[in-house]
Amino acid sequence: MLSKLSLRVEDGEFVALMGPSGSGKTTVLNLVGGIDRPSGGRINVAGTNIATLKGRALATWRSRNIGYIFQLYNLIPVLTALQNVELPLLLYKMSGEERKTRARTALELVGLGDRLGHYPRQLSGGQEQRVAIARAMVSDPKVLLADEPTGDLDRKSADEILELLVRLNKEFGKTIIMVTHDPAAAERAGRMLHLEKGDLTA
Repeated sequence: MLSKLSLRVEDGEFVALMGPSGSGKTTVLNLVGGIDRPSGGRINVAGTNIATLKGRALATWRSRNIGYIFQLYNLIPVLTALQNVELPLLLYKMSGEERKTRARTALELVGLGDRLGHYPRQLSGGQEQRVAIARAMVSDPKVLLADEPTGDLDRKSADEILELLVRLNKEFGKTIIMVTHDPAAAERAGRMLHLEKGDLTA
């Protein structure tokens, strides 16, 4: 449970959030992403107090502003890499060809331009996470929320994913909040915070 938590993340900042299991790290991400609703207080993200949004308005805001990256990728196994990345764009009014073009561009950005037709089972764990990052990026969100994005990867693959996140932050100006247990991962961020029993410390 979080109580009287105050967190300010500047536009374009890369913040790592650490802390023991059960300290509320994922809850913070879910609140920022509009997945969980606060019982009180304000949550201002990209100029909007999302605590006041409900239903379709909240879903629309989330689709335009938030990209989510999970530890276990959450790819759909019967869809190709390209089709998985296209999925968020189904919420937008655009042609099928435009969706494919944007999905292809996102996959090229993460270094998988040669894996468009591959299914998740044909990819390594690191490649699956790259597809998941492309999916999170394809709608050009302002904020990327990463929940243990390297937690299921070996060190080499983890380092490659972290380098990609740093690039998205520095070259594309994406604001990133990353939950991690890995000190080596946290060190890639511009700022490291620790959450302990609902309290944040630098």
